[in-house]
Amino acid sequence: LRSARKHLVERYYDDRHFAIHSCHLRRPGATATHSWKKKEMAGNRKLNFSAGPSALPLEVLEIAQKEMLDYHGCGASVMELSHRSPEFAGIVETAEADLRELMGIPSNYKVIFLQGGGTGQFSAVPLNLCPKLKEQKADYVVTGTWSAKAAKEAEAFIQVNKVLPKVDKHTCIPPQSEWKLSSDASYLYYCDNETIHGVEFNFVPDSGSVPLVCDMSSNILTKPVDVSKYGLIFAGAQKNLGMAGVTVVIVREDLVGQPAGCCPSVLSYKINAENKSLYNTPPTYAIYILGLVMKWVKRNGGVEGMARRSAEKSRLIYSLFDASNNFYVCNVNPANRSRVNIPFRIGGAEGDDELEKLFLKEATKRGMIQLKGHRSVGGIRVSVFNAMSVEAIAPFLQFAKEFEGEHRK
Repeated sequence: LRSARKHLVERYYDDRHFAIHSCHLRRPGATATHSWKKKEMAGNRKLNFSAGPSALPLEVLEIAQKEMLDYHGCGASVMELSHRSPEFAGIVETAEADLRELMGIPSNYKVIFLQGGGTGQFSAVPLNLCPKLKEQKADYVVTGTWSAKAAKEAEAFIQVNKVLPKVDKHTCIPPQSEWKLSSDASYLYYCDNETIHGVEFNFVPDSGSVPLVCDMSSNILTKPVDVSKYGLIFAGAQKNLGMAGVTVVIVREDLVGQPAGCCPSVLSYKINAENKSLYNTPPTYAIYILGLVMKWVKRNGGVEGMARRSAEKSRLIYSLFDASNNFYVCNVNPANRSRVNIPFRIGGAEGDDELEKLFLKEATKRGMIQLKGHRSVGGIRVSVFNAMSVEAIAPFLQFAKEFEGEHRK
């Protein structure tokens, strides 16, 4: 088997048999045209504004492409390696170490790689932090779709106090002085960045002695974070950490106690922390990609470098919108505008459906994809996560200016 695999790997890289170009395999004997070069590969790719799964750094994709069939000479792809193998042990340990370094995670916090996405954590959080279930209560700050979903999920297990009154549209975050907090909450929960509504916290809530729980799925690694202020942070990887499939949980050790008796083992922080994220087969390839992204972030200025990029990208986009005399309208309070998810309407605050459809059509022709706003709010949404450089948004800015010039009434 080893000999056969080696032969297949050698054959794959032999120009007499195969060549990779534009994601197609050529027939044996065809002229080889490799697309390893960044310039060639980038030329075939679109400017991807997806809100998630989002664009990955081209450098990361190229490394993954190169290592696809044979990871570091072991004769197998990462996706074929046992999660108990020494090769994968090195991958998961390095990924955790790099994440700890980038975020400055204290030693009294556990880092766990789980499955189920952020939605899985909507159940995992109350099941792990409230072992007495309905006898316990938690405060939830609902500022958009994802925090609302989290609160609804938690209500199946515990008492939930929503600290803010229900609103029809989420366009701002009220100051904490207006929140109605409980005196007996087991934790305070919030979502740092709402991807659908484009609302982002510009402060860290003060939870006092109550553990602070945060969903950072969409803005983790885009700004420095004092992890010691939190009891628990979780994030789906598919926006700034890598590809879909793995969820990162950063939890203070004293909160990794005995979960509720009905907590599934795959959601138990205690079980998964004790087994170093290997209790059951983890999403091995997603963890591998996460590890590559951690290295890429370190090579590109770390979290501070990503924060500068995020600030500049969002500044350029919002400046263009604000100077458009309401042709482009972002309905979010400027103090709470997201740096990574920018929803907007065209032709006024309520939007002109025909103009927006035309905008999307013309943008696609220019190689800009996945700009359509979420179905629940409509309009357009520009998502500019870490993988997108400041320079990469120049075509969008130019197109938006030209579109305004052609269609302003």
